[in-house]
Amino acid sequence: MYISTRGNFPVVTAAEAIKLGMVPAGGLFVPQNIPTFAEEELKSLIGKTYQDVAAQVLTLYLEDYSQAEIAACLKKAYRENFAHQEITPLYRLTDSTYLLELWHGPTAAFKDVALQLMPLLLSLALRKLQVAEEMVILVATSGDTGKAALEGFKDVPGLKIVCFYPDQGVSAIQERQMVTTEGQNTYVVGVRGNFDDCQNEVKALFADEAFRSFLAEKGFALSSANSINWGRLLPQIVYYVYAYLNLVQRGRIVYGEKINFVVPTGNFGNILAAWYARRMGLPIHKLICASNENKVLTDFFRTGIYKKNRPFKQTNSPSMDILISSNLERFLFEMTGRNDKTIAAWMSELQEKGHFAVGQEVQKAMQEILWAGFATEEETLAALKETYTSKGYTLDPHTAVGMKVYQQYIAETGDETVTVLDATASPFKFTASVLQALTGSQLSSAGDEFALLRELSRQSGLPIHPALQDLEQKPILHQRVCNKEEIKKEVKDILNIVFKIADDLGMLLLDRKDLK
Repeated sequence: MYISTRGNFPVVTAAEAIKLGMVPAGGLFVPQNIPTFAEEELKSLIGKTYQDVAAQVLTLYLEDYSQAEIAACLKKAYRENFAHQEITPLYRLTDSTYLLELWHGPTAAFKDVALQLMPLLLSLALRKLQVAEEMVILVATSGDTGKAALEGFKDVPGLKIVCFYPDQGVSAIQERQMVTTEGQNTYVVGVRGNFDDCQNEVKALFADEAFRSFLAEKGFALSSANSINWGRLLPQIVYYVYAYLNLVQRGRIVYGEKINFVVPTGNFGNILAAWYARRMGLPIHKLICASNENKVLTDFFRTGIYKKNRPFKQTNSPSMDILISSNLERFLFEMTGRNDKTIAAWMSELQEKGHFAVGQEVQKAMQEILWAGFATEEETLAALKETYTSKGYTLDPHTAVGMKVYQQYIAETGDETVTVLDATASPFKFTASVLQALTGSQLSSAGDEFALLRELSRQSGLPIHPALQDLEQKPILHQRVCNKEEIKKEVKDILNIVFKIADDLGMLLLDRKDLK
């Protein structure tokens, strides 16, 4: 069963939590009780396939899904659409440092691991709950979630997906991936603004009870594919468990030995999944939170004060260009001893004042688990170049942020614990930045980004990721662009709904265009 982080919603089943996406009145769903691995349960998974490990983890959280249903979803989600049979393989960089490659899925980013599975879990939830409305999936993306969600939900019956991304705020490859998406139920909208503008407006729609009620009358219901949806976050727990078991199987660590994870993150979902794995009993020593120059998380973990009102910078690691980390709310809920009143007050302060402070006790609790640092754009490129020169491995800029922050962590702590760094995207998604690091030349992806793909392949010796090989031949199918204030209007237009203003009554009459 699942509860709200703000104590403002009844207890719901897993299927209901996945269907709703987020708490309608504001807040996020979390497990009422976090399951833990029984003695020897984790050890028994050593040597098992990714699907076997996933089945064990998911079963602990999805009590209203049968084992057969979970197995069927996993079989469909993780097959030929991933280029590596291990789904999330480990790459040995040094004796103590490993890269967890999360980019072997159909869109070349870590979001695929969750978003190939989540639509199947949601579709099952709708059947379980006998939902009659057509589900409308609203997604705000800083780059990678968008295409991964569009691919996952493409042509799924009974669902529409609308993806909002910051216009000119993602890489050229990321944008091209999204706007060429096929499917009769997919919609892509560029927003004049940054990711936080997209995310805030989408969250506002979820919290707009009048709008949701109106949609329900017209046969629609809202849900989310962002990591605010538990069905998106849950599959991410799996690869941390699988990575640990992989190290044991290789003989690099003995069972029970603790390891570190370094996670480049902006929205805090990926690293939160690692924390859930730790809470379940996975032997994790430290979680290292890596940020770029939009270092709102680094500042928060070091000071205990979260400030969203600060300069926003577009960086060479655009998927982390975020100032409001939505999943942090779940982490704070746990760090306060699940005090929903405190969480509600902090989130209200954040919305009204732009900041909140957690106090020394909570800050200390967080720092016992988590270490935070950030990398500048120059440091990111330098880490990327150094890793390629010394180890022959080509990072993407986000993973390079993680590498630099990990180096900072070692310098500060001297900790020699075996460490796994999340490799969150293929370098081919960020060709201009990667080539700049490798060649020292300032390049622009505004021209022929596909020529850059070929050049990066030549420079790195790597084949172009399968998801990007034929991208330049695909026609652009989505050309919508709007201001952030127009997001609700875009949703209505996509759903074929318009406002008519009755001047004499000053009221709003809403009708479908096809009935007008």
